[in-house]
Amino acid sequence: MPALPLQALVDHARTHSPFYAELYREVPRTISHLTELPVIDQGAFWAANTWPDNRLLTGPLTDAGVYKTGGTTGVPKFSPWSRSEHADSVTAFGAGIVQAGLRAGHRVANLFCAGELYGGFLYIENALHHAPVENVRLPVGGTTTNEYVADLIAGFGVHVLAGEPMKLAAVAECLVQRGEVADSVELLLFGGDLLFADLRPVLSRAFPKAAVSSIGFASIDAGLVGAPVPGDDVRVHEAFPNRTVVELIDEVTGEPITTAGVPGRVVVTNLFRTLMPILRYPTGDRAEWVDPARQRFRLLGRTTEGARVGTVAMPTEEIRSVLIEADPQRYMAGMQLVQRRWDGRDGLIVRLGYLEEPPAELSERLVEALYTARPLYPEEVALGTIHHLTIEWVPRAELVTNPRTGKLQQVLDERPSA
Repeated sequence: MPALPLQALVDHARTHSPFYAELYREVPRTISHLTELPVIDQGAFWAANTWPDNRLLTGPLTDAGVYKTGGTTGVPKFSPWSRSEHADSVTAFGAGIVQAGLRAGHRVANLFCAGELYGGFLYIENALHHAPVENVRLPVGGTTTNEYVADLIAGFGVHVLAGEPMKLAAVAECLVQRGEVADSVELLLFGGDLLFADLRPVLSRAFPKAAVSSIGFASIDAGLVGAPVPGDDVRVHEAFPNRTVVELIDEVTGEPITTAGVPGRVVVTNLFRTLMPILRYPTGDRAEWVDPARQRFRLLGRTTEGARVGTVAMPTEEIRSVLIEADPQRYMAGMQLVQRRWDGRDGLIVRLGYLEEPPAELSERLVEALYTARPLYPEEVALGTIHHLTIEWVPRAELVTNPRTGKLQQVLDERPSA
């Protein structure tokens, strides 16, 4: 399906979708720029996308595939795609995988998750099928044991592993524990989450000849967002030409950001999706422009990621950077923040995964580094309002992941609800 002009997309949405008709009630009939449209409120968007009595879609479900967004709780968020929309999406995404390093003849083990309407595995399988180079697809799945994957790599000469970062790390750990390296693997393609620097050491040990790249930036709800950009920085993506428009919006003023290096929230418009229109939809991610003219941006993390202990904000990205700097021997192989409450005060446990048990003194050094970086934390401790930070080391496999998608849960709030 060719990209549609903005005016045609808006006319179609406001004519056929009760949600967009209401949202655009005060919007001029003639649109010349995206900024004339309001940014979608996700709460209202999903409240209109219910079953039955749907007020969001522009037509009936007669020839469509339905995915469900992963990792969330509460009311399911269903995302339907017409046949032509899905074909167009996976074709563009497949071209992006070639940009990420897929070569003709590569044998690709697809380790993404499937089931319960989750789209990761099926979407990647279709994208590989529609990629503009020949490839051999091995539909392994995310729940397959790491031992099976390790054996498959050796037995089949797998060239590419594609999966969630934590699944790739789990396979790597299995190989390391077996005293093996996978020399046949030339490329690791991650998706569904950022690949953090703390996973690099174990991946390098198990796959010494493998390049690492994002497989692309897309989501079940927003659809296509960005293709991977070749280079050392795996967080850099660019909007799919003639398919998506990416905006970065200032989180305080709500105004579009046009300057490189200024963080903002990612808002995407899909130029070919009409059954469930995506017009200025916030993806829930933060990014900064690398090259605004080419729509190239660097992902910075999720907009809501982080813990708050008392009055102290503990953003995951900043905490992880501090810990990596203070751990030059790279004992740390994964991190999650655990919020708890005891003795009438909140506390934070920084849970770190390891492959080899770290020396006892490392925990104290890590706490000192965090206190130096976030001086308000020890000040609040001294006032008696919160507990001291605690470092908890666990085998990397014991870090908590989403049971359905395999994504690492960056923050666990275990405080009582009442």
